[in-house]
Amino acid sequence: MTATARIASPAPSSALVWLRRDLRCDDHAALYHALRRHARVYCAFVFDTDILDALPSREDRRVAFIHASVLELHERLGQLAVRSGAPGGGVIVRHGPAAQCIVQLARQLGVQEVLANRDYEPEAIARDRRVADALRAQGIAFSDYKDQVLLEHDEVLTQQGRPYSVFTPYKRAWLQRLDAFQLKPYPVDRHARRLAPPPAGERLPALAELGFAPGNLHDLPLPTGMSGAQHLLQDFAPRMAAYHEARDYPGRKGVSYLSVHLRFGTVSIRQMAALAARQAASGCEGAQTWLSELAWRDFYFMILWHHQQVLTQCFKPEYERVQWDDAPELWQAWCEARTGYPLVDAAMRQLLQTGYMHNRLRMVVASFLTKDLGIDWRRGERFFAQHLNDYDLAANNGGWQWAASTGCDAQPYFRIFNPVTQSQRFDPGGQFIRRYLPELARVPDAHIHFPAAMKPAALAACGLRLGVDYPQPVVDHARARERTLMRFSLLSESDTS
Repeated sequence: MTATARIASPAPSSALVWLRRDLRCDDHAALYHALRRHARVYCAFVFDTDILDALPSREDRRVAFIHASVLELHERLGQLAVRSGAPGGGVIVRHGPAAQCIVQLARQLGVQEVLANRDYEPEAIARDRRVADALRAQGIAFSDYKDQVLLEHDEVLTQQGRPYSVFTPYKRAWLQRLDAFQLKPYPVDRHARRLAPPPAGERLPALAELGFAPGNLHDLPLPTGMSGAQHLLQDFAPRMAAYHEARDYPGRKGVSYLSVHLRFGTVSIRQMAALAARQAASGCEGAQTWLSELAWRDFYFMILWHHQQVLTQCFKPEYERVQWDDAPELWQAWCEARTGYPLVDAAMRQLLQTGYMHNRLRMVVASFLTKDLGIDWRRGERFFAQHLNDYDLAANNGGWQWAASTGCDAQPYFRIFNPVTQSQRFDPGGQFIRRYLPELARVPDAHIHFPAAMKPAALAACGLRLGVDYPQPVVDHARARERTLMRFSLLSESDTS
């Protein structure tokens, strides 16, 4: 080598951020790490046909929500890049099997690393392993990061070093671990000049090109994308102080309505928790309760991570021996909001019409299916999975097993919600019921919770024909409760025999 020879500097490195349940460009773990480490950073989202092809309807509101959120994210990345002096930014969209698409795109772009935020569902974990192996074979690294939960895996353990199986002690330990570091946002803006524009000729497909229609998404009060999430968060912030009292009343504006945004990552879990933690530190009971709900979410993610058998089995193995009823007519009545119990039917209509169900009502209808109708919780879990906009495998499974008393819950099986007293307590004036069951509009408040108890003259006075305008109750709650107690007590007796 002569004295004047120069050593060629390595080419600037590039990376691909694989977007999944994190459709935002602020406080984003994988995007932040990619921008810090690489000179050019591309962003991509895949409409995964392995998931989409299994959906029963081409008018799935969730697909429309994701599509609208990806469109907004594409625009926001471009604006962020321009403000930072970069030539451009945006989202590269693919439609096909996600694992195959990401490997092909990484090779096409010539990146050195693919980064993603960690997913905790078993099928997603297996998919990511396949992607990592395929990328490694191409000489491309794969990294993933904690982003959709606050504390994961083994970050909250018992003193014996084991995962918790009961929520209350888990929450105490969770709150002790939740410090300023866990809530600190990732400053994406600081490094946004490294955002790379999509390759020439790339465009975002229309929803119809993916084979889907919007359905009634735009008829619902459901703002999409990052802007929609921030609008809802700002609306909820001044109401948070009353959350602990208002959250149980479906006829009131008591909850945040952010669950679908949390599900698809259009809002940062750290931003939400930091807001709650600031108010909770000053003794705000509503904020403490909301923070507790975020702890429940982490808890169920942790349970799924350590106990993947809960996907198909009871968390408590002994309850696999419960003899559930095969009752097709009762099942159809529940699915079609024809049980004769107004709060249950109104909740089911809310789900069918909007893709949303109030959290208190999720517990009520799940208890009714499992404890009043005696039907396996797994059937209800699958029904929710098909219809909920905010469907999340970990939370849905945990909630259903909690209601069925088969999950990680210290309460025994004889916790059975009475659908009439729940209605009287949490919808006392029947406001919610009348909204979704207009056929009961003229029923007086005293009978709105259980019209079957009305005398013929009272029914005639409000023009209601039971069995015609509104169904007779499909079961008697008191008798159904006794059957459930017998069902579970027989199981307990067999354990001690």
